[in-house]
This record gives sequence, C-alpha cells and structure tokens, in this order.
Amino acid sequence: MNNKIIEYIIQRQKDWSLATFGEGERTEGLCKHIAKELDEIRQSPNDLMEWVDVIILALDGAWRAGYTPVQIVDAIMQKQAINFKRKWVRAGEGEPTEHKRG
Repeated sequence: MNNKIIEYIIQRQKDWSLATFGEGERTEGLCKHIAKELDEIRQSPNDLMEWVDVIILALDGAWRAGYTPVQIVDAIMQKQAINFKRKWVRAGEGEPTEHKRG
C-alpha cells in the first residue's frame, strides 16, 4: 500500500476525531478504551473489526501526542525494520512473545 494512502487514512481519522471528541491528548481515556477493545478481542479473536478498533485508537493516541501522519507512518516502518532484525523467542499459547535481549 502506498504510504500516501496510509497518511490519508490517518489524516481522515484525525479530522473526524477532532470534530467528534475535541482537542487534547486524551491519553487515559484512549488507554481505557484500548483495554476494553482488548477484552472484546479475547471474546472474539477472529473479529477483524475489533483488531481494527485497537489500531484506530493507537493512531488516535499517536497524533494526539503531537505526531503527524507522515511521522506515524515513518515510525511504523522504522519499528518494523527494528523488529525484523531482532531474534525472537517463540512463546507458548497465551504467553507474550518477546525478542531476545542483549
């Protein structure tokens, strides 16, 4: 997918969110909402819309923390590059998968 499309999606979400919820970081509210959505994912792990809810809320938190859509896309790509280079330890079902440290 073209980065410009992703930037457009983030900007569109930002415009709607500002008009709907107003300004401000709203960090605590977003974190509580993400926690609620994570519970919904646990109940319906194959529901794509629940996963997307978390993505949208995370994007909302990122731009509310002061980052532009371009910065958010760049950070996603940078973090992927970091993760792709790391060595990972596979965990059992129900446990978090962590990268090797050190």
